[in-house]
Amino acid sequence: MPDLGHVVEEFQAFHWKLQNWKELDKTLRSPEFDCGGHKWRILLFPSGNCTADVVSLYLDRVTTIDEKEAWHVCAQFALVISNPYDPTLYTVSHARHRFTAEESDWGFTRFSELNKLEHPQPGLSRPTIEGGSAIVSVYVRVLEDPAGVLWHNFVDFDSRKETGFVGLKNLGATSYLNSLLQSLFCIRYFRKAVYQIPTEVERPTESIPLALQRLFYCLQTSGQPVGTAELTTSFGWNSTESFLPHDVQEFNRVLQDSLESRMKGTRAEGAIAKLFSGKMKSFIKCVNVDYESSRIEEFRDIQLNVKGMKTLYDAFRDYVAVEMMDGENMYQAEGFGLQEARKGIIFQSLPPVLHLQLKRYEYDIQRDAMVKINDRFEFPSEIDLDEFLDETADRHKSWKYKLHGVIVHSGTAECGKCIALIKPDQDGLWLKFDDDRVTPVVGQEVLEGNYGREPLDVVVPPTQGNGDTVTNPFGTNAYVLVYIRETEIYEVLAPLTEEDTPPHLKQRLDEERVQIETKKKEREEQNLFLTVKVVTDRTFARHEGFDLALFDERGWPVSDLPTFRVLKREMYSTFKLWVMVNRQNRTVRPDACIPEDDPSLTIETLRENMDPRQQTELRLCLDFLPGPSTDMQSDNAGGVMIFLKHFDTTKQTIYGVGKIHVQRTCKVRNLIPIINKRMRWALGTSLKLYEEIKPGMIEPMRLAYTLAQSEIQNGDIICFQVEISPEQIHRLESQGFYSSPLQLYDFLQNRVTILFRPKFDADCPEFSLVFSKKQNYDAMASKVGEQLKHEMIKLRFTTTYGSSRVPKSVLKRSLNQSIEKMTSLPHFPSSRIVILYEKLHVSIIKLETKRTLKVVWTGAHNKEELTHLFLSSTDSSVHDVIEHLSKRVQLTPSGTGRIRVFEVAQDERTRREFTGFEMIGDIVGPDPVELFAEEIPREELEVGANGKIINVFHFTWGVTRTHGIPFKFVLKPGERLSEMKKRIQQRLDVSEKDFPRFRFALVRTATPCQVSYLEDDDIIPEREFALEDYLGLNHVDKSGKARNIARGIRFGVVKDVQEPVELFAEEIPREDSEAGDQENLTNVFRLTRDVARTHGIAFKFAYPPPRGLEYRVR
Repeated sequence: MPDLGHVVEEFQAFHWKLQNWKELDKTLRSPEFDCGGHKWRILLFPSGNCTADVVSLYLDRVTTIDEKEAWHVCAQFALVISNPYDPTLYTVSHARHRFTAEESDWGFTRFSELNKLEHPQPGLSRPTIEGGSAIVSVYVRVLEDPAGVLWHNFVDFDSRKETGFVGLKNLGATSYLNSLLQSLFCIRYFRKAVYQIPTEVERPTESIPLALQRLFYCLQTSGQPVGTAELTTSFGWNSTESFLPHDVQEFNRVLQDSLESRMKGTRAEGAIAKLFSGKMKSFIKCVNVDYESSRIEEFRDIQLNVKGMKTLYDAFRDYVAVEMMDGENMYQAEGFGLQEARKGIIFQSLPPVLHLQLKRYEYDIQRDAMVKINDRFEFPSEIDLDEFLDETADRHKSWKYKLHGVIVHSGTAECGKCIALIKPDQDGLWLKFDDDRVTPVVGQEVLEGNYGREPLDVVVPPTQGNGDTVTNPFGTNAYVLVYIRETEIYEVLAPLTEEDTPPHLKQRLDEERVQIETKKKEREEQNLFLTVKVVTDRTFARHEGFDLALFDERGWPVSDLPTFRVLKREMYSTFKLWVMVNRQNRTVRPDACIPEDDPSLTIETLRENMDPRQQTELRLCLDFLPGPSTDMQSDNAGGVMIFLKHFDTTKQTIYGVGKIHVQRTCKVRNLIPIINKRMRWALGTSLKLYEEIKPGMIEPMRLAYTLAQSEIQNGDIICFQVEISPEQIHRLESQGFYSSPLQLYDFLQNRVTILFRPKFDADCPEFSLVFSKKQNYDAMASKVGEQLKHEMIKLRFTTTYGSSRVPKSVLKRSLNQSIEKMTSLPHFPSSRIVILYEKLHVSIIKLETKRTLKVVWTGAHNKEELTHLFLSSTDSSVHDVIEHLSKRVQLTPSGTGRIRVFEVAQDERTRREFTGFEMIGDIVGPDPVELFAEEIPREELEVGANGKIINVFHFTWGVTRTHGIPFKFVLKPGERLSEMKKRIQQRLDVSEKDFPRFRFALVRTATPCQVSYLEDDDIIPEREFALEDYLGLNHVDKSGKARNIARGIRFGVVKDVQEPVELFAEEIPREDSEAGDQENLTNVFRLTRDVARTHGIAFKFAYPPPRGLEYRVR
């Protein structure tokens, strides 16, 4: 048997001699034998197990009835049938298996064909079974399983029961996030500090601390894997960003910064710095003179080289290695001139929890891509870092550290997966956190299994978690190491008490769990219940609109009806009710009266028999006539039930007044005295009657016709009004009132609610008004002016994308255009329309010759200091704007005094500078046009022939997550990054505390998603830095401001197709919305080899691009 690399607990061989093979029973069991504390036996099927003419052979671990506890044993075994006279003639098969109560036997159903055993094989003179005799043997190795999961199939594996921990769900590409969160969760001091942040009144999707608290609490108490959707939503991520990989340590820095800002002023203040912050001193010390320049910096993690290093000690020695500055690289010492010097780094203190990032990624200039370094790199379970500390460091306590966690990356630089190996307790087991599964592991897998491979790939790594010896083709190795100082380990990992968990957190989550269980139970029982909605006289009287009520939830407004959840098998009883059905003319009316004398009628049979098209709800109408009625009612076949609505010209309302039962032979004019009596009017009151046929069809009734001739049936609606004179009609209509229900119904059919929000002034009110879609701009402006008590001609309106606040386009005043056309109303009436308004000091007529400019002043330090609004004539120039701006802003006393105006593209990398001669009317973009202005730095104006001006932008985590304002910067020939940093820090005016967290990256336009991070000693080569390339500054956005992005949905109409119809929706890019006519949008599609082989989704692209975006990297 091959060596699997596991420790053998015990080895045994057992032999079983058999005779008269053809006379053996169908199933045989050998005598039992002991091995590794378990009893075993051979299970033999001489003529096959469910298969004829083959021998079936198994190894069976003997189970007993009184064996109650779950058990398992891992064994490697070989089953042999040999010739009893010549043991060199044999047939053998070997296997390994995890024996359990569910799989107590394992072996081979087709061990060998019986014919081959009974007859000599080619080249042999004797068969294996000779004279009906043979020896069946088994060789068993019982193997040690210290982790308890060797060869486990993980079916029904309970992480909480087996390890005390649960995993995290993977949202797409969030294994790196899960690994980091599990690592932080197991640092109990950190978890306790997070719990101390006050979050009682916050929402988890908007608060990172609360979302993290809830996540940690669920990891403590849940029996199932926990989701991270709330936390990622609180980051501001959308679903797409959950599928994008991020750097673990960069994410950790951002998370810690966010939590640290929220801990200020609370009991947790300073906890993160206490746990993770250390101090290092960067120094340059002259050799021949007494001069030293040094700077002390805080750090949260240390990045160590892997390439060329064999062990962690080697990487630390390389990190603090002293560099000699001599020859052409001598140091310019203040007061001493050029001097030979030693340059290096030394640690003054190390944090209790030390994060070490192993630099396993580097930029390969030959491939023009990031590559992963899979070289073998050994790290110990314990390490003494005393030798790397400054002589002034406090040595009252040991600087020994113990390994607490390893974040492992499997894959390449482009894709891969992370897992976390963590030892949550000092004296506990190592655990592997692999997304939603947590399993025990042995120390060999933590260390040797993640060192990486030798450079020549000749060493096979040790056994993995499943016990098999495999190669490492995907580069599985340690990426982040977490060490805890030995003297602090019990404080850092001290268990949490019940008091450490915020009471509000437990209460909220327990309530949510109860709600989830309740909803789950309702879903499980949903097929047993039916929703019943009932129309009554009271709801009919309150309903203002078509029909008796509105059932469609997308309608406007939805009727508030008595609603019941009724068991389908519940018996129907007592009330006189009518079943309401959908008619072909899109109305919902009573159709048939439910029989009252059927004792076997259930709610379910009622729906199936009387309204089979409604699968989820039953709609009923209550027929209740209190006391005796003098109406011409009849319950026989000639009677009909009619609903009445009254249009009140005085109140300008229409409402239900009940129902009547009359004969079909009754003439329409005979309804007038009945209505007058119902309304308590004089019997001679003249009325006009209308039939409400369907939405948009209300017709006057002919008084001489009978109800049958008028085609009136059960559930029809008749609307009436008191007849008024032509003078009254003229007076009402001249005042904008309705003189008949026809006009009111037309308004109800076309009514729409518009939410008006202030565009800029947050102190202005937000309100909603109801309009008809047929009304024009002036009608809307007049009503809004009345609401705001402001002249309508001095109001300006801007449409938005959907129900958001994102401006779309300014509405132009037009008397002939309806609100429906102006606002591009959505398909469903319930969709909210939002219009932004501005209160102006000039009329919009005058504004048509002017444009609003919003100029953001960034000063000399690339910061949004103040925003200035200008109302400029379309024929004025940018020079005029600069002149007005110079009178409002404060320039630096020693600066150039020159102002530059530019605009920033949507990607926040590219900017377009104005020469000053451009006309305001030619600048592309909706009002107000956002521009930026800055004071031109002196070094730009004084740049020599050898200098070069480069583009710089800000980003966080990934280069697609940009922020801030891009700027220009002078690149000096031969200058190291460390010197350039000083100038950038001065240019941006960043504090000494924040600037060390900035990372600098070279971003090439040809490969925009691949960045090359620069080190202090790097010199940016001018020949490789093209004009369109960028220098990226990776740092946290602390401004709290987000750029306005054009948002919207582009819809297409599909006609004459069979269901189901497949539609696509997309967010409209800003440049598409600014392209103007559709002729400027080009259709783009994807193909492979030839145009007949298309794939993917076609899209539109602005070409030629809108003016003002010509320089955008698109």
